[in-house]
Amino acid sequence: MIFKVYYQPTKRINPRRENTETLYLEAKSEVEARLLVEENTEYNVEFIEGLDDKTLEYEKQSENFELTEF
Repeated sequence: MIFKVYYQPTKRINPRRENTETLYLEAKSEVEARLLVEENTEYNVEFIEGLDDKTLEYEKQSENFELTEF
């Protein structure tokens, strides 16, 4: 499944909406997605959203869509 991860670029800054960034990754579950991000980055994960087929097709139309691999 593809997950959209909302995160802050570093764990040292207080979460603020204008600092929130996103990435997309493939994982078996939300827990696995969170572990992948936490083990491979310094990001402060805010929220993880599983994408159904319809939403994924919509997200792929964005110029920012890129599947992250760890």
